[in-house]
Amino acid sequence: MEPRMLQLLFVLHVLAFPVQLCEIPRGNPALIKCLNMELLRLSQDLSEELNPSVYLALRLSADHSLEKEAQYLQRLKNVFQPSASSSKAGGQQKQPNTGRLALYLLALRAACQDMERLLERRLVTRLKHHLHKEKEQIAFKRNGRPITSYYQYSLGVLALCVHGKKIDSHVIQKLLNAEQHNKFTHGSKLSVDTTAMAGLAFACLKQANLYEPKLVAAISLAVQRVTNRILQAQTTRGTFGNIFSSPLAMQLLIATRMSKKPVCPKGMDALLGSLEQGHFQNPMIMSQLLPVLDGKSYLDIATMECQAEQDTLELDTQCPGARTVILGTKMIIVQLAVEHPPNPETLYNHSIQVLSGSSLQDMLRTAAEQGPGHFTFETQNTLHGPFLAAVMGVKASNGERRYWQLLQAPDTSLQKGISDYHPQDGESIILKFSPW
Repeated sequence: MEPRMLQLLFVLHVLAFPVQLCEIPRGNPALIKCLNMELLRLSQDLSEELNPSVYLALRLSADHSLEKEAQYLQRLKNVFQPSASSSKAGGQQKQPNTGRLALYLLALRAACQDMERLLERRLVTRLKHHLHKEKEQIAFKRNGRPITSYYQYSLGVLALCVHGKKIDSHVIQKLLNAEQHNKFTHGSKLSVDTTAMAGLAFACLKQANLYEPKLVAAISLAVQRVTNRILQAQTTRGTFGNIFSSPLAMQLLIATRMSKKPVCPKGMDALLGSLEQGHFQNPMIMSQLLPVLDGKSYLDIATMECQAEQDTLELDTQCPGARTVILGTKMIIVQLAVEHPPNPETLYNHSIQVLSGSSLQDMLRTAAEQGPGHFTFETQNTLHGPFLAAVMGVKASNGERRYWQLLQAPDTSLQKGISDYHPQDGESIILKFSPW
């Protein structure tokens, strides 16, 4: 047989095999089970912020504690769907923003809840209304930004799509326009989290079979471009952007059936290595990671049947609490500075003494106590943890797109929030009012 014919037969033989997806390296079941266990513990901790994302991770897992999951779902319902009597007793209930409502709707689908009941239909209508208002803000504002963020906007589109709801084409078009004009950024850099979430929304819309061919073609191109941006964001370590944005990036690669190059195994190795070293302590990131380690993405929620589930997960003392931080007995000194450009002078610059193991939030509290009226700060609770909302009376602003950036001197941006980051002795931390 001629060499050319042999080459052709080899190529055909390779193409005949199914596409190999991102596979989970074997030998890590105990590590993955302990992450599952930690999220189950979080669901039982009444002091923790209720987070639909934690519930999603538990539901997408191969192992379950069905009773504890049901308890957590009921607690979520008490917050997101309070009864008329409890609403009257507790006063006016604050409405969740686009992102929180979207996550809750995903949680209801993950629980296989009947969405044709009146209260559930109202939730869907409310999310559609949120997205309409976000769309109007994009059209109205010169910078073309939604009320919340393109991350939350994408999450809202994804939630409706996973529920099989047809979405206003104008809402989809605004997300397509944002992708085409590189709006998924934080400052001048690509926001991997936002890009991945938008990619998941586009991937779901592409599969929905609800839209006209021209729109589907545009969505398909967006999936390709977004996926390519995620691939290009992979670092030499295997992470996408940074380790904390990598779980969502991997979800997108799983959802879009990517198996090109060594991208997936390299990314998985980075995630498992960081998990083993205890780098994942934020509930939101942990809950985005667990589905990846089970080879799933948020798109898998659409096909869940909630039948024949393995009710085998029990809290195990062999898995120590990954989020437990023990304060040391040694005092450390950390320099804290506050900068507010374009003001030429630093607003605050002092040495703060705290116990080793203290979080950055603990250090800020100590700074405020040491100089009453001198250093002040405010936080706002989010599903990603406390957000630094104001420093020295200057508030972060969505409208002006400015926030308090956390820096390790001179200019290294911290990858963790104020409750998750633990400064080291002799370190210098800068709080800088910056555009985003």
